[in-house]
Amino acid sequence: QVQLAESGGGLVQPGGSLTLSCVADRLTPTTYAMNWFRQAPGKEREFVARRYWSGTTINYAESVKGRFTISGDKSKKTVYLQMDNLKPEDTGVYYCAVDGTAWRGKGTLVTVSS
Repeated sequence: QVQLAESGGGLVQPGGSLTLSCVADRLTPTTYAMNWFRQAPGKEREFVARRYWSGTTINYAESVKGRFTISGDKSKKTVYLQMDNLKPEDTGVYYCAVDGTAWRGKGTLVTVSS
């Protein structure tokens, strides 16, 4: 059973930065792509970023392009989301998920507020 665990969320002021981590236990890194999603209060889940473990394909939502960076470390089975220049509209619960499967973590809360 694949298990995903996110960490790194918290409260940050607008313009600040956070780095989220997602450890994918029992996952073969080269087989899948990893996604980050987020869900703001009262809104539907939104795609944020995707990255294949090889790093050959990386996609971002338009709303985060130029501010967020997804990366990964195969040896640690960990995918990261570096978030810079955060805005209040980035507030939400951030989840990592294995592309094309039902495997996802429980999420970590990011709050951007002054």
